[in-house]
Amino acid sequence: MNKAKYTYVWVSLVILVFGIIFVPRIIERVKGHSIVENDRISVKDNSDRLAYIMLDGKKRRVPSFEFIDQDSLLVTEADYKGKVFVVDFFFTSCPSICPLMTKNLVALQNEFKDERDFGIASFTITPKTDTPSVLKAYAEKNGISHLDWHLMTGDREKIYELANTGFNIFAAEMPDAPGGFEHSGLFALVDKKGYLRSRVDEFGNPIVYYRGAITEEQGQNDHGETEQISALKEDIKKLLVE
Repeated sequence: MNKAKYTYVWVSLVILVFGIIFVPRIIERVKGHSIVENDRISVKDNSDRLAYIMLDGKKRRVPSFEFIDQDSLLVTEADYKGKVFVVDFFFTSCPSICPLMTKNLVALQNEFKDERDFGIASFTITPKTDTPSVLKAYAEKNGISHLDWHLMTGDREKIYELANTGFNIFAAEMPDAPGGFEHSGLFALVDKKGYLRSRVDEFGNPIVYYRGAITEEQGQNDHGETEQISALKEDIKKLLVE
């Protein structure tokens, strides 16, 4: 017997043994419905799950807060109970990223204008000048009309604590920064139960926050960072049906 025929016989024998031993077992598992979810690999299923943001092994919740909005109404975290909402920190005289952030939030407002379980929580980092009347004028100027979009002002220290410690979204007074203040252009996403959520990256890690200062029309900024508003829209829809 030549080498080619010898190899063919061995390959055929291996296939035959595999079929005798393993195929009946597989058939039995299928018949008995014993194939479990871990046996199935689904990239789509994993990408559809929104992660919880963790801190010290616990799911992070929205911190408690109490501020006055553009209509001079008292607003607390309880007013967002049962709603999916987006959080940002801004100021009305911001000459840099805030106009883009507001534009993106208005786009979200319009996307979910008929959704009663959606809201936006915007906190000013210049509460001394951003009074309720100033916030009201800003809302009218920018087409902010959603009943659950509150532009909030109040005690300066409490706002900065909420930003830097509560949400871990940077905000600080810096004389050399545009407008005299430095702050992050990030958006936080909160589910109906008050937990911070986000999608995961290609490595399975939560992105934590969404870039709020790049519009869908821009696509990406000068640093090569891509917009995430389209992703945020998708993720809001996922949380609305949870």
